[in-house]
Amino acid sequence: MHPPNVWQALSRPGYLLSPWPWRAAAYLLTGAAGGALLLAALAVWAVAGGVLTLVLVGLPLSAALAFAGLPVAALERRRLRWVDPAPAPSAHAEPGAPGVRAWLTARLRGRATWRELAHTLLAAGLLWPAEALVLVVALILPLAMTATPLLLATVGGGREVKVAKLWTVTGQGAAFGSAALGVLLLAAGAYALGAAAGARAALTRRLVCPRADGPQARVVELTRSRARLVDAFEAERRRIERDLHDGAQQRLVALSMALGLARLDAPPGTRLAEQLARAHDEAGAVLAELRELIHDIHPKVLADHGLAAALADAADRSPVPVDVECELPRERLPQAVEAAAHFAVREALANVARHSGARRARVRAELRDGRLLALEVEDDGRGGADRARGTGLTGLADRVSVLDGTLSVTSPTGGPTLLRVEIPCEPMPKPMQMPTGKDEGRGEDCASSSPRTASSSATA
Repeated sequence: MHPPNVWQALSRPGYLLSPWPWRAAAYLLTGAAGGALLLAALAVWAVAGGVLTLVLVGLPLSAALAFAGLPVAALERRRLRWVDPAPAPSAHAEPGAPGVRAWLTARLRGRATWRELAHTLLAAGLLWPAEALVLVVALILPLAMTATPLLLATVGGGREVKVAKLWTVTGQGAAFGSAALGVLLLAAGAYALGAAAGARAALTRRLVCPRADGPQARVVELTRSRARLVDAFEAERRRIERDLHDGAQQRLVALSMALGLARLDAPPGTRLAEQLARAHDEAGAVLAELRELIHDIHPKVLADHGLAAALADAADRSPVPVDVECELPRERLPQAVEAAAHFAVREALANVARHSGARRARVRAELRDGRLLALEVEDDGRGGADRARGTGLTGLADRVSVLDGTLSVTSPTGGPTLLRVEIPCEPMPKPMQMPTGKDEGRGEDCASSSPRTASSSATA
């Protein structure tokens, strides 16, 4: 059984004959060389940023130093495998939304970024000289002493040779004595290399990896698992909608057509004609219910045309007249965000129709600062909505909180009721398209009213 890391290998009797001393030496050697190069790169970076600050170009260059630890930490997590093969995951949490801005915000706010920067500065300033010193004392010097007889015979001409530029050895006896001492020091140095590599790896793991039993590691894992569950949930909803639409619905359509044809062939006024008519009507009702169910699972208008069109569709389906105002970008929002926003508005309008007694409602959607989707649903009903009374608001809050969103309700007795939903997000990049002559920079600013009223509809 192979020891899992260099620390446990040190306690095994076969350590000197195992690959661990050489792996430790390679770990320290690459750390020393990389640290020296890193020091030079950081010095050039800092000087260039300071000089270019006079023309304002150096300001972003200097600010980018905060991210210098990210590539270094990624490389260090790979180097850890040489002396500690245990998993070394990143300590960074996933951004709440796609896009460069969300990534930069998440990295600047995360503690892991600053720990990795501290590790980078430590590696460039203190760790690489210490690693170089350990390599010289524990490896290079013993190897030079072990090679004394060979050096005496070749370089020294058989008379004398200077070992490591420190002392002079004359004669074969002294040379072989130096070699024997070098072998002993090399064996001791192998343990020193293992201990130094283990200590260096432990420090690196503490700075660039999440603690296995710490709260931050649990938060990171919970955040990632929650994002995976949201994506899996939305994918499963789309799969169910597609299977129902392409499978059961098509078979019901075929059944309804077959019953309609049979109804035409049946003699009028007979019992068979009545039963076929009843079966045909039942098939039509089931088909209508299935279509409504498919729409509730994942509306096709949401998948094809985006959130603005889906909100207008939800308003059209509401029994209460609804005015819709939306100021959304042309770029699509993340699918999970669009689905949660549509679900929140649809359920809120359903609550308005069932509980509020309102004569009219209003829905407003906008993307604030390019990264926060804000929704408002307001009605002129009797008010008094309370999450504790099970009016569906608790389920709405749970659905929104999965995406780090918030839900608030203002509903005094006598009305009006105002529901606010805020979900952090960023628009997804839009695929390249041929120019159409339209103003591509504008978003989907729309204002519409439910067709159940006499109000007009317009699209800005």
